Amino acid sequence: MRWVAFVLAGLLVAVQADLWFGRSSIPYTMTLRTQLAAQQAANDEARERNARLEAEVSDLKEGLEMVEEKARAELGMVKPDEVFVQLTPRH
Repeated sequence: MRWVAFVLAGLLVAVQADLWFGRSSIPYTMTLRTQLAAQQAANDEARERNARLEAEVSDLKEGLEMVEEKARAELGMVKPDEVFVQLTPRH
């Protein structure tokens, strides 16, 4: 009868060890929650970026104002009858 008590105590220790140090432990769960929060933040940031890009693509498809603005800002283009003046800020 004594060996049954030792076997049961050993099983109890094994189950408790898994609960405290295994995959279902509190520290492991907290690590996963932290990783989940970081991934959700990254996903939210990516969604915002995708929404901005989608709006920009929509503007490019629908109107010429955005195309003209891009050409002026990124390529430095001017119309034939315009004079380009560049102002530098004072320091």
